[in-house]
Amino acid sequence: MDTTTKKAPSKIPAPKAQEAPALLRADHELVSGLFAEYENTRSASRKKHIVARLCTELTVHAQVEEEIFYPAVKLALKDKELVPEAIVEHATLKALIAEVEGVEPDGEMFDAKIKVLSEYVKHHVKEEQTQMFPKAKATKLDMVELGAKLAARKAELLADRA
Repeated sequence: MDTTTKKAPSKIPAPKAQEAPALLRADHELVSGLFAEYENTRSASRKKHIVARLCTELTVHAQVEEEIFYPAVKLALKDKELVPEAIVEHATLKALIAEVEGVEPDGEMFDAKIKVLSEYVKHHVKEEQTQMFPKAKATKLDMVELGAKLAARKAELLADRA
């Protein structure tokens, strides 16, 4: 007689799928918090750590938007303005990131670059959240499916940078 009991496999619930705009908003909030933390930090080593994280988060965020979100939105909206403008803004952000990534925080010019980067990101975020996201949500795009694609690609890119 078999006395072993079979246990049902334990099921760990999958994380709840997020709509694409919610996932992107969460990234925006994370980066905003990092900028605030930088503003309140005097330690050069802490600043360097925060900037490294900012550069990673911004770079990965921009890449998933450009690879997945923007093409879907551009197609769904037949957009010739919002997405091209966002891509141009990303190019400027990438140039600013290149000026601070891996660089020692060495005083007022470095702090000024982070301040300009912060202001530029705030402007970009405001446009996305008040213009692009509402218009995108009004389309027939499956925002949960798009969110899943964004989350998967983001995880892949973050793993590559780790």
